[in-house]
Amino acid sequence: MNWLDVFGPWGWAALAAVLGTAEILAPGLFLIWLGGAAAATAAITALIGGDWAVQSVLFAVLALGSVLLGRSVMASAPADTSPLNRRADRMIGSIVTVVDGIEAGRGRVQIGDSPWAAAGPDLAIGSQARIVAVDGNIVRVEPA
Repeated sequence: MNWLDVFGPWGWAALAAVLGTAEILAPGLFLIWLGGAAAATAAITALIGGDWAVQSVLFAVLALGSVLLGRSVMASAPADTSPLNRRADRMIGSIVTVVDGIEAGRGRVQIGDSPWAAAGPDLAIGSQARIVAVDGNIVRVEPA
């Protein structure tokens, strides 16, 4: 009997725990799928047994399947479009006041407590405008 025959379900469970911990410490949505394959290998090995060669092949098949499944799940997941950490994107749709008339496509609008450079159609001072886009530190506006 060699040490590979002793690996068994507890060894696969330990590998699953190590891979899960590694995913938490260095997230990348890849190791979790391998950890799932190791956990499944542990469960199957506990139920039906098998020598180390059968267990290794089982793990390889499950790992390949889980990685492919993970890739398809991640590809079908919608991209994060939340403006939570993008302050500029949260301004889109806001109504603002023109504080420096927009002439020849350039002017300034008041956003919160500070004026911002604005681009858009000609608008007089005091006009209301709607922010339609943000390009760096310039807001694109249209008449409200």
